[in-house]
Amino acid sequence: MYSNQLSGMLPITMKNLEKLQGIDLQDNKLSKTSLDYLCVLQNLAVLYLGGNQISGSLPECIGNVTSLRYLYLGSNLLNSSLPTTIWNLKDLLELDLSSNSLSGTLPPEIRNLKAAILIDLSINEISSSIPSSIGDLVNLQNLSLAYNRLQGSIPESIVTTLSLEWLDLSHNYLTGVIPMSLSNLRYLVHFNVSYNNLSGEIPSRGPFTNFTGESFISNEALCGAPRFHVPTCPGISGGRLRTKKLRRTISVALGAFISVAVAIFLGFIYLRRAKKEQVASAGVLSSVATQERISYYKLLQATDGYDESNLLGTGSFGSVYKGTLDDGRIVAVKVFKLQQEGAFNSFDAECEVLRSLRHRNLTKVISSCSNEDFKALVLEFMSNGSLEKWLYSHNYFLEIKQRLDILIDVACALQYLHYGLSTPVVHCDVKPSNVLLDQDMVAHVTDFGVAKLLGHEDSFTYTKTLATLGYLAPEYGLEGQVSTKCDVYSFGIMIMEVFTRKSPNDKMFGENLSLKSWVSDSMPDGLVRVVDANLLKPNHEKLDCISSIMKVALNCTKESSRERSNVHEVLADLKKIKIQLLPCSN
Repeated sequence: MYSNQLSGMLPITMKNLEKLQGIDLQDNKLSKTSLDYLCVLQNLAVLYLGGNQISGSLPECIGNVTSLRYLYLGSNLLNSSLPTTIWNLKDLLELDLSSNSLSGTLPPEIRNLKAAILIDLSINEISSSIPSSIGDLVNLQNLSLAYNRLQGSIPESIVTTLSLEWLDLSHNYLTGVIPMSLSNLRYLVHFNVSYNNLSGEIPSRGPFTNFTGESFISNEALCGAPRFHVPTCPGISGGRLRTKKLRRTISVALGAFISVAVAIFLGFIYLRRAKKEQVASAGVLSSVATQERISYYKLLQATDGYDESNLLGTGSFGSVYKGTLDDGRIVAVKVFKLQQEGAFNSFDAECEVLRSLRHRNLTKVISSCSNEDFKALVLEFMSNGSLEKWLYSHNYFLEIKQRLDILIDVACALQYLHYGLSTPVVHCDVKPSNVLLDQDMVAHVTDFGVAKLLGHEDSFTYTKTLATLGYLAPEYGLEGQVSTKCDVYSFGIMIMEVFTRKSPNDKMFGENLSLKSWVSDSMPDGLVRVVDANLLKPNHEKLDCISSIMKVALNCTKESSRERSNVHEVLADLKKIKIQLLPCSN
């Protein structure tokens, strides 16, 4: 009975089904369900309750159901500690407790899950270190502990999990080095330790020859091969040479210190004089993402005087141009129309938001240039343009897998904005034209001109600035109330647009018909009439896959913000569809 609208709680009489072997109630709205009475089902092998709204704790008695082989409780609202008895399930093959608020630690007893091939505990609040006993899970193929509060080092013993194909430890507080022995994991195809505090050399042999810098970003002390976009590791010399270098370093450092002190003193005098002089043409750079300085004249030269041939696109508050800097780098220069009302606020908003953002699915800001008459952002150039271009141009086409991958990328960006920062960020204008694609077709969310920062204790705020009509959540458009659920609503509309190839502002929609109602009314039997016909050629076998995706979109666009999915749930659903249903795209 998965993927329905079942709500409330399961009947307690289910405990009388003593010979029941499997329960699949994923993707419903079960909320008041107690899991305790499931413990009496001693023949239960499969329990799928992911994608509901079940809160409370995971009962200790779950460890008594030793018949369990598949336990899926991801994307719920569980908020207790991990029960210690769960490690008693020695015959468990797959464990998914992701996207909850589970706390506690990973004990050495995790070694008891010797049969496990998948363990996904990502997006929780699990703390402490990763136990070395993880290496005893010799059959493990997929391990995800991302988005937790794990500390300590990556245990060397993990190399004994020789079947490992997927390892995600990103967005934690891990320290120490990446064990060189991980090069021996010959089946490893996905590895991610980004957003930690790791140091030392990145392995470069074995499976690491196929990884890119995206797997290691935001670890300030890593070094290694240039392809990882980290500094080159210093060479290791013999003792005598090292001593000689040390002496030389001390001498150089002392000389440098004196030079720097003099330079600072002279610079202080110079800056006091320069502060009194207003040289508008020089431009004043604000430190948005880096300390790189790019002057107004360099930007003028890079874009050939903002020639129309370099125009990439225009928006409400500015235009974006392609530019080539002196060092050959190609960039995108977003120039704000200062005569446009709200342009100053838009520039300030982008600077404030982008200053602290770092994520592979957000457009990277290289620099900014600002004076009284000119304001611009220098952005990473995206060679494949916008998602909007790919949807509506007759010269481009996206397969179903590409479209789903792009949506997963956008959901990852929103998850980071909503949950990965100390101050949540609401983008407020999620739409295809604000999704850019790099040379590898990886999606990057851009344009934070109307974004809002939520206070530490605020779940919503109010604004007078409206974004693009057609994508606005009802409470945003009518009351100016902004929350993370507004982004979810816009994202749901965008999902529909991506798979129907119809903009919510298409002329076919009006007072009595909208993109949302058009899709909703077509479910489930009339979907073939609304889906982009190019996706269904030469047959309709992909329709079930797209139907599952549209259900996710409809859950994002509920009228009441309380009833909408959050981005954790949306991302988990899309990933699940990709894993379970994407064979239909081949």
